[in-house]
Amino acid sequence: MQKNATAVRLTHKPTGMVVTCQSERSQLQNRLRAMAVLRARLYATEEEKRQQEEAAQRRSQVGTGERSEKIRTYNFPQSRVTDHRINLSIHNLPGVLDGDLDSFIDELVAAGQKQRLEDLAA
Repeated sequence: MQKNATAVRLTHKPTGMVVTCQSERSQLQNRLRAMAVLRARLYATEEEKRQQEEAAQRRSQVGTGERSEKIRTYNFPQSRVTDHRINLSIHNLPGVLDGDLDSFIDELVAAGQKQRLEDLAA
């Protein structure tokens, strides 16, 4: 009985991933099966990479929730509101709670413009 070499080894050059298959009786069937396995592994690798990027993006948007990430502090005994992003304190808590946010908005816009100018200069 004559045995033919039917094993197949495929190498995906961009990633260096190697797949071998020798379970079928013909070389063509082994090649088709190896291609299917390689395709599945490449898809799984890309999907994992995409999920990691998505998770990293979510984490950056959500933040850690630590105290150092707080945006504003409302101090009721002293009637003070502090915006920690721009280090602005206003001693008019009832006004801020009623919607008088113009001073915060003006300072945030100015800080944003200043940051953009610094980014352009760099």
